[in-house]
Amino acid sequence: MHKLAIVDDDPGYRKNIREFLKKYEEEYGTSFSINEFTDGDELLEGYKPDYDIILLDIEMEFVDGMTAAGRIREVDEDVLIIFITNMPQYAIKGYQVGALDYILKPLSYYAFSQTIKRAINRRQTTDKRYIVAGERGIKQKIDVSDILYVEVINHDLIFHTKNGNINARGTMRDTMNELAGMDFFQCNKGYLINLEYVDSVEGSDVRIGKDNLQVSRSKKKQLLDALNEYMRKIGH
Repeated sequence: MHKLAIVDDDPGYRKNIREFLKKYEEEYGTSFSINEFTDGDELLEGYKPDYDIILLDIEMEFVDGMTAAGRIREVDEDVLIIFITNMPQYAIKGYQVGALDYILKPLSYYAFSQTIKRAINRRQTTDKRYIVAGERGIKQKIDVSDILYVEVINHDLIFHTKNGNINARGTMRDTMNELAGMDFFQCNKGYLINLEYVDSVEGSDVRIGKDNLQVSRSKKKQLLDALNEYMRKIGH
């Protein structure tokens, strides 16, 4: 399922877009989870970087689409932005904020469907797995492949990544559920490690980069088995 936002101050166009998306679902067998916003300020309020596609009108009363897109790009580099406008001269500026494309009003289903198809294809070919984390209302997407390990202290999580540490509120159980099916292993109550970055297992410690993390006695054999399975999977 693709998570999609429609941002347009004209209820007629929002309805039109919903109808086109429903038709697209029926034709191509895909599905969308859709949220609607009537202005750029609504989209930005409490924005979480978990959308796949944003269909964004350029001309809106409070926060126009170009401004909204610029602010979104400060926290979300990966969402696909498609402008919807009757003024193509402004839409061209959208490439400055990494817009994928623009669709001209009045909308035609053919042009709309081709742009949506292109967006979905782009998403599938560049698809990464993300986890959304943060604290004090500030959220960001973390590329799962960048996570070295996750540490929990009480109800505080620390995501140790290749690009530094990210603090978040949450529980180890919820994090494990989000990362289920990926190459992570809980070596004790306090650490969830990414098997990709394990350098060695020595005694009761597992080494990841410069860090030595304790492995509980009951998990030692399970960890070695998980590492062996991971190495077989990647062909080593």
